[in-house]
Amino acid sequence: MSAEEYQRIADTVAADIAAGRLRPGDRLPTQRAFARAHLIANSTATRVYRELARRGLTVGEVGRGTYVRAAQHAPGPALAEPSAPGDGAARVNLELNYPVVPEQSALLAAGLAPLLRPDALEAALRPVAPAGTPAARRAAAALLTGAGLRPDPRHLRFAGNGRQAMAGALASLVPPGERLGVEAFTYPMAKGIAARLGITLVPLATDEEGLRPDAVRAAHRAAPLRALYVQPTLHNPLGTTMSADRRHALAATLAELDLWAVEDAIWAFLHTPDGPADDPAAAARPPLAALAPDRVILVDSLSKRLAPGLTVGLALAPGSHTDRLDAALRSGGWTATGFALEACTRWMTDGSLERIVAAKRADAAARQALVTERLAGFSVRADPRAYFAWWELPGRWRAETFLAAAARRGIAVTPAAAFAVAAEGTQGAGPAPNAVRIALAGPPPELLSEALATLAALAHGAPDDSLPE
Repeated sequence: MSAEEYQRIADTVAADIAAGRLRPGDRLPTQRAFARAHLIANSTATRVYRELARRGLTVGEVGRGTYVRAAQHAPGPALAEPSAPGDGAARVNLELNYPVVPEQSALLAAGLAPLLRPDALEAALRPVAPAGTPAARRAAAALLTGAGLRPDPRHLRFAGNGRQAMAGALASLVPPGERLGVEAFTYPMAKGIAARLGITLVPLATDEEGLRPDAVRAAHRAAPLRALYVQPTLHNPLGTTMSADRRHALAATLAELDLWAVEDAIWAFLHTPDGPADDPAAAARPPLAALAPDRVILVDSLSKRLAPGLTVGLALAPGSHTDRLDAALRSGGWTATGFALEACTRWMTDGSLERIVAAKRADAAARQALVTERLAGFSVRADPRAYFAWWELPGRWRAETFLAAAARRGIAVTPAAAFAVAAEGTQGAGPAPNAVRIALAGPPPELLSEALATLAALAHGAPDDSLPE
């Protein structure tokens, strides 16, 4: 048989893989069976299998056979298709923020292996209630323990992801048409959830330490608030973290006004006491849930710690409120799946999560170092532990113009307006500065460095320089 013939057969198998007729994880026939099925010599079948492996389409496992390999992707979330600069499509996505480190897949695979036994899989595929399982509650309570917080496992509830945990918490606290106080710049998904729940957002002033208690009191006097949504640690997008004094003051304000709060701690895992030497007070910053345990629901997620494709959201509520939270999670269809909950429980208890988190803390710090280097001289606000940075653009630039100019260079960033909250009675976003948020987690470090250098060169120029010739 000619060389072209064995390659033609390999092309046929490759086409089946591309079309989905052979899927990742499917086992190919033995080489002997493949040769019989295609009426070819065993030596030719061997050459076909070698060619498939060379193309990265299959992987051989000693003693088990040959399997279709999962598609190879660059680190980070799925992005737009590669494109040439100038066609308007983003090649480097600095909008999405799903951290991925090289070692995580191998660690997660080891934790999944026990679930593939038929008995374990049968149990994991059963539906679960919002309270999850005793093992999951114990593991989540251990995960959240620290800085003055000692969660009671009985008060933990589980959702499909962090956004669903947030939605359940807000739905359990704020009826449609009622008012929710939020930082004037807030996580865009919180805006979308509130809109779908019919909740009115009230923007509240912040300073370098985050939400101001006097702004909460003023808004509540104007018209009663039902609750607050707040990000005390590594605020997205501003990167601020409240001091211990501000946290105590905010907790006292909740008690004074008889208000509830939803505390978003999804990025807090990056902010550790062993952070920068110029931040010795980090260990003394307890979450609001520790300072006001009877009026705070803490929401967290494993998507940033682990991986976005298989995750669980967490909600820690006062014991008096768990029934209402259960009802909200059930009615919204936001409960976790049994398989994801069991997998995440294993990762929380076998050391995988701890090792992945350590790698992501180092990765975030390295990416922030690139921001410091590439955007030197600009007005950039960022915590050295965070996966995002807030860039106040030079005065000659408007955020929308910069956004368009960056897109023409194949880079996507998020304008400040996406985070701004409109004042009551107005449409659209609130007033926004000429700033953009840069999400750092997506591209490989080399590509991130190149993109930041491109953005810096763009910002040094004048807006007219960015217009197409």
